[in-house]
Amino acid sequence: MKTVTDFPHAVTEMPLVWIPLPDGTRLAARLWLPDDAATYPVPAILEYLPYRRRDGTAVRDQLTHPYLAGHGYACLRVDMRGNGDSDGLMADEYTAQELADGVEVIGWIARQPWCSGAVGMMGISWGGFNSLQVAALAPPALKAIITLCSTVDRYADDIHYKGGCMLGENLGWAGTMWSFSSRPPDPDQRPDDWRAVWLSRLENEPFLAETWFRHQRRDAYWRHGSVCEDYSAIRVAVMAVGGWGDSYKNAVPQLVENISAPVRGIIGPWIHKYPHFASPEPRIGFLQEALRWWDRHLKGLDSGDIDPAYAVYLLDGNRPATWYSHRPGHWVTELAWPRADTGSQHLSLGHSPQGHGTLGRGAPFEATLASPEHCGMDSGEFCAIFLGPEMPGDQRRDDALSACFDSAPMAQTDILGAPVLRLRLKSDQPVAHVVVRLNHVHPDGASTRITWGVLNLCHRNSHAEPQPMVPGEETEVEVRLDHTAYRLPEGHRLRVAVSSTYFPMIWPSPQPVTLTLTGGRLELPARPSGDSDEITFPEAEAAAPLMLEVIRPEAHSRRSETDQRSGRISLIIEDDFGEARDPTHGLTSGSVLRERWEICPDDPLSARAMTDWTQVIERDGLRLRTEARTELFADATDFHLSGRVEAWENDRLIYARDVSATVPRDHL
Repeated sequence: MKTVTDFPHAVTEMPLVWIPLPDGTRLAARLWLPDDAATYPVPAILEYLPYRRRDGTAVRDQLTHPYLAGHGYACLRVDMRGNGDSDGLMADEYTAQELADGVEVIGWIARQPWCSGAVGMMGISWGGFNSLQVAALAPPALKAIITLCSTVDRYADDIHYKGGCMLGENLGWAGTMWSFSSRPPDPDQRPDDWRAVWLSRLENEPFLAETWFRHQRRDAYWRHGSVCEDYSAIRVAVMAVGGWGDSYKNAVPQLVENISAPVRGIIGPWIHKYPHFASPEPRIGFLQEALRWWDRHLKGLDSGDIDPAYAVYLLDGNRPATWYSHRPGHWVTELAWPRADTGSQHLSLGHSPQGHGTLGRGAPFEATLASPEHCGMDSGEFCAIFLGPEMPGDQRRDDALSACFDSAPMAQTDILGAPVLRLRLKSDQPVAHVVVRLNHVHPDGASTRITWGVLNLCHRNSHAEPQPMVPGEETEVEVRLDHTAYRLPEGHRLRVAVSSTYFPMIWPSPQPVTLTLTGGRLELPARPSGDSDEITFPEAEAAAPLMLEVIRPEAHSRRSETDQRSGRISLIIEDDFGEARDPTHGLTSGSVLRERWEICPDDPLSARAMTDWTQVIERDGLRLRTEARTELFADATDFHLSGRVEAWENDRLIYARDVSATVPRDHL
């Protein structure tokens, strides 16, 4: 990444700007402004998040916003209500209040004397979500957005209910947000009331897992904020960006396909990061691409360039690894998506005379499948973000616990799109899951996960109105896998691996399940692409980085343990994000996350999950710490949730609160 220090505009940073809302709440903002904006007003770019502009996103903000401001834009990083140094309390993610506040902030920005009246909105993850959701409310001043690593469907394509299955990340993310949003403001920013604000947050911050567990169907709660309910509501220009190493792979092609306003999609090899500093490489000049987008849609400057609607990085078939620093491949483009001619291949499931699963022409067969409950321990993190060993590693251990259907050695095949597996099956239980992984099998047997999908069989017809399976009754289901762009090399094999469990990625069904598979067909979207890039991006650039004073370096680990007496298998994740001091204002901050996921291979009700967050900020001899712990287990009828949040001031406990909830299982 190239550091740029010489810009067309000198920039002044205002570290604290208060934005008033109609109800008297004030939101804290950080503003980067071209020095001549008072004389020559400029468009503005808003990033609107709960992640604390003062310490949480300061490192990435410093790379991004001064760069855009230096090219003639006002840039604002606004702390949402109830977070960072802002007033108020946060009730949930993407609430009507949050979105209404966003609309008000855009209106306030447009009225400022330094603003031309045109506003753009940009963000990754939460900021990508609410950029789409605010755009659907059509605030008059909002002209364009850039949404990264986001979703159009809050129920089935976020951290909640993929394929109608309950993702373990419901507990993980609930613990994260409980920890994040219960932190105190910076005492330097609110010297008179920081302690009162902190105590109010601690008392009122909701344990969101309970809310999410009480909405196990795709009801009005999830339809709110899911822009797929009405794509036509988005009338501003949309650039959508994602990464194949991220969990949010599907929104970009869905937006390109369904938005009628100007739209552009880019998916690279990256995890859940902005692509000018993301891993795995290659990175791209995202900020230059963003500037062209803003210049066109906020300033009305048209360079005459015609960008493809959809540009994706086609990954070369790689050895499996839990982390990649670089992914070989090349860029391919589409003028429109979906392709008029996908070149799909149809490969049927079958059995060889020796009883091995085959993928190709197929033949009638019957295969019994009863995966042990720990199948899935090599799934990797749902959303890879923290630069530890989070990617799905070698799939052979999970493959051994699955029904596998292997192709013969294949010609080189470029897969581009969302594979679909149509299965004919029976279940011996009314509540059951089916998990499908599409794997690349190397000549020596190593197995790389290309993409995957899951389905709660009770949701086979509807996420809103689930129906139990009739034990022993044959049915046909469709499992749609995540979008991908991947090259299977000449002479290598494809594997469809089918399992009935995938822990800890999804929570297990209440009873051990046996599935009987009697047929199936894989629809594989293929698109020959040659070997050269069909689009060239500029080199990644950014503003000068923020040079933190490191007190404790980062360290990340992920390991498995087996209790030889009980048979219990545990996945232990430890993410120490280190501790560092920001020399520009003197605040020290740090955090540590510990997670534990446990299960016995023969007992789905033995599953337990625990998370434990520590957050620290310190300045001028004042050290403030929060501890947030959560736990989940289930019996045959209910989920049992519990948690505890504590606050410590200079190692003195000043607040503690325990929560617990029992929530009935609803076809889960």
